[in-house]
Amino acid sequence: MSNLTSQRSESSNQGRVAAATLIGTTIEWYDFFIYATMAGLIFGQLFFQPAGEEFARIASFASVGISFLFRPLGAYLAGHYGDKLGRRLMLVITLILMGAATTLIGVLPTYAQAGIIAPILLLVLRILQGVSAGGEWGGAALMAVEHAPRNRRGLAGSAPQLGVPLGMLLASLVTALVTGVIAPGDAFVEWGWRIPFLISIVLIVVGYFVRKAVDESPVFVEMAAKKEQQSAPTKVLFRRHWLLVLLAALVFVGNNANGYMITGGFVLSYTTDPTQLNMPRTDVLLAVSMAAVVWMIFTVAAGALSDRIGRPRTYQIGYIWLLAMGLPLFWMINTGSLGLIYLSLAIFAVGLGLTYGPQAAMYSEVFPADVRFSGVSIAYALGAILGGAFSPMIAQALLQATGGTTAISLYLMGMSVVAFIAVSLFRDRRGMDLSINNQAEQEVGTTVFDHRDVPAAYDTTPAGRR
Repeated sequence: MSNLTSQRSESSNQGRVAAATLIGTTIEWYDFFIYATMAGLIFGQLFFQPAGEEFARIASFASVGISFLFRPLGAYLAGHYGDKLGRRLMLVITLILMGAATTLIGVLPTYAQAGIIAPILLLVLRILQGVSAGGEWGGAALMAVEHAPRNRRGLAGSAPQLGVPLGMLLASLVTALVTGVIAPGDAFVEWGWRIPFLISIVLIVVGYFVRKAVDESPVFVEMAAKKEQQSAPTKVLFRRHWLLVLLAALVFVGNNANGYMITGGFVLSYTTDPTQLNMPRTDVLLAVSMAAVVWMIFTVAAGALSDRIGRPRTYQIGYIWLLAMGLPLFWMINTGSLGLIYLSLAIFAVGLGLTYGPQAAMYSEVFPADVRFSGVSIAYALGAILGGAFSPMIAQALLQATGGTTAISLYLMGMSVVAFIAVSLFRDRRGMDLSINNQAEQEVGTTVFDHRDVPAAYDTTPAGRR
């Protein structure tokens, strides 16, 4: 009876952890993506227009990317203190920082109202969003994965991953509501764009209380009890595991570059631009929302699939999918048919889900316990810089330089190839014990280059635990 009670208690705690990571990352990424959405729609006009129309559009997308340059700072700070003080504390801090920055964007003056100070303040707040995003993901991923049974880490790790498509869905739906109902036409330009940012203050309160209610990661609790935290985890990480950081970052570049065509506002900007397809904003926002739903479904499916066939193989399937969609994506979009835009984004989103669902579990299994928060956070941040930081800006520059979308497709396909090669260099470690007691085994055999005492197999049976 006590064993059954213990199992129920553990299951209940895992449910709270899944809810906390899902709700928290959804709010974080809503904040992050509402900026990218507005950058694609209106920020060029509001904050950068005096530089000229074409440059204003590129500058607006560059402001999306600049936050990525500060993600490593957030990853370093959150990783350092997350490995020393705990995962949960960092999750709460990053959530508050992101929400505060987003809310303040909603009350900023425009260039017409304040001159050059307006874009400067916008960039400062975007940088704070980048610092927060850099620290957020690692903590959420570890809370989900380190609480989970080892045979279900992929599925459990898909919970924080859902925050990206759900955040994008929420951002797109809120913007569609504002542009189509609350403040259509000129009202959106004058004041309606502020509403999605101001909503963040409500979301942040909800996320704070949800995250405060969960238990600390059992791996960190065990590490703290034995006083085995590193005094300088980031230094140890780069001294011992720099190759893992690099390869893990490259695994992410394909998903990020492709994903930011949708989440970074480029497709929205391209399809609604009067000089391009000139489609209604609300129609395209709803198509992006539908793609987010598909992305969400396949993120969960990919997490579960990776528990059965392994993380690298699931990634490989996803990157082959994205490679195959590189050219057809824009072929269908360029028809100007709303139905084909829905179809192209939905098919494209399948590949995004397959290359995102396994990430939390895979990254957690790559790095040893004592530097795990630092490792997953910094690899994620670097991958975001190399992949998605400036992909909308690169796409816009390629469009303006060539007058077409073929060069954009080739760029995305190239990033998918890089990521496919990188993930193929990792071994499958889905059944590994992630506790500090297993540190010695975690240190070896992660890549195909390392043959030191590699176990023949890890425990992936239903009885397998953390």
